[in-house]
Amino acid sequence: MKAVQVIEYDEPPVLVDVPDPQITGPLDVIVKIGGAGVCRTDLHILEGQWSDKSGVTLPYTIGHENAGWVAEVGQAVTHVEVGDPVILHPLVTCGLCRACRAGDDVHCMNSAFPGIDTDGGYAEYLKTTARSVVPLAPSLEPASVAALADAGLTAYHAVAKAARVLRPGDKAVVIGAGGLGHIGIQVLRALSPVEMIVIDRSPEALALAKELGADHTLVADGSEADRVRDLTAGHGAEAVLDFVGEGGAVETGVACLRRNGNYYVIGYGGHLHVPTIDVISTEINFIGNLVGSYNDLSELMVLAARGQVTLHTQRYPLASFQQALNDLDAGAVRGRAILIP
Repeated sequence: MKAVQVIEYDEPPVLVDVPDPQITGPLDVIVKIGGAGVCRTDLHILEGQWSDKSGVTLPYTIGHENAGWVAEVGQAVTHVEVGDPVILHPLVTCGLCRACRAGDDVHCMNSAFPGIDTDGGYAEYLKTTARSVVPLAPSLEPASVAALADAGLTAYHAVAKAARVLRPGDKAVVIGAGGLGHIGIQVLRALSPVEMIVIDRSPEALALAKELGADHTLVADGSEADRVRDLTAGHGAEAVLDFVGEGGAVETGVACLRRNGNYYVIGYGGHLHVPTIDVISTEINFIGNLVGSYNDLSELMVLAARGQVTLHTQRYPLASFQQALNDLDAGAVRGRAILIP
């Protein structure tokens, strides 16, 4: 089959021929890829940022946002059949460790992460397990939801965490209305009655945020923190959801937070420099977010099937992977880029 592989870091990936994956265990599932999301993490992988954390051996196939159709199953798989449309939880988990038994499968002690530390979905087929496949409603096409497998799941995981403590009348600031943020805005609107303030550098992204349910939109021009203060009677917001995490977003976000507020870190790439005296004197909290659980993904698919979360996608043939990566790097993708094998 065809697959896009990382041969060396800081070099363009290459489309190559590799052996088809094979069923080797009773719970294995092989999926014919219908769509693979192109994520900024893929750019960071190619730069080598993940080399130490993943420990992956090159060459390998990238792509961790995947959906498609079941092509083959092991003898113990009973909840999906060949031909079923599915989206893949990004982790392959054991189901036996303490974290898995608590439903916290993102912290499985024995997990693999296709596209990060093992072969992923920039390919015609991907091997995963029964624990990772979420059946799709008939109304959902794999390519239209593929990016929800990681970007959408991460956004859902963080926003659902925030929504559990937000109350009517509270304010939430969303930083970034791009590929990840525009999903988070929809999830926040679906799960919470909070008053939503969205900040982005792009007027076009803010126009989309307004369509998706933002109450206020602010251009990031250096005055946005003051304007958030104006909108919150000088107190700041109960929650800041930072989908950017670099380029001054963190400084802006901290300045937008009220006392005892929660700062949800979702985007990454920058650094967090906050005097500890500011943390203890205001009791502000910083909360990391890593992907999400299988149940998070199942719940997100319910919202997608209802039309409450939709993805703006820009599709490319698998062979045009480099164009997709270039467009993403240049900020030329509206919504999410999707590779179609």
